Amino acid sequence: MIGQRDIANGAHFAFTDRWGGVSAVPYEELNLGGAVGDDPGAVRTNRERAAGSLGLDPARVVWMNQVHGNEVAVVDGPWGTADVPAVDAVVTVRRGLALAVLTADCTPVLLADPVAGVAAAAHAGRPGMIAGVVPAAVRAMTELGAEPSRILARTGPAVCGRCYEVPERMRAEVAAVEPAAHSETSWGTPAVDVTAGVHAQLARLGVHDRAQSPVCTLESADHFSYRRDRTTGRLAGYVWLD
Repeated sequence: MIGQRDIANGAHFAFTDRWGGVSAVPYEELNLGGAVGDDPGAVRTNRERAAGSLGLDPARVVWMNQVHGNEVAVVDGPWGTADVPAVDAVVTVRRGLALAVLTADCTPVLLADPVAGVAAAAHAGRPGMIAGVVPAAVRAMTELGAEPSRILARTGPAVCGRCYEVPERMRAEVAAVEPAAHSETSWGTPAVDVTAGVHAQLARLGVHDRAQSPVCTLESADHFSYRRDRTTGRLAGYVWLD
């Protein structure tokens, strides 16, 4: 259920795999995405199970309406009955409030400054990485007192640069913005490495305490992959501070 978990200086980071839930094929099992065609009751149960396994109250997890952009929302609690805004990063200074990001090949980015008490979660697909969603999240954190040199960054399971095949023109467009994202597939065709691009952006911002998941979602049967399966579930990354 929780494929990876890391606790550092009171900052908690966790990434799910696809197992331990109740969703049926093709969303089996632990689909946490509410907008992919799965039964809403199953998604609700899955979110409760995932939160419970982390010791979290599922009603105290903040989700996003992700749109592959660079908008950031500062939050102090769940949205409640309000419409979930179209953002690709959320930031909070509320300790104990968990922030969640959904992915199925895109790069989930979890950030925390335990000293300042600021945490963020960002959804970095190819468009969002180019648009600068991660730098925007870091800027929002610094405006709330975080220091880049103290920020801990963790990126979760995502399609790797040896599998994310794209047309040559697209690779060139991406590399013009972020050269570190230039890649090639294992079979010798143009590719993009979104996670490498994210880490390069973080390094330039002064975020040096970084870790990257070794999991490629397209290659792993234990993870959802949109590029592999099209109709499928969503993984989640969670970050919160004690």
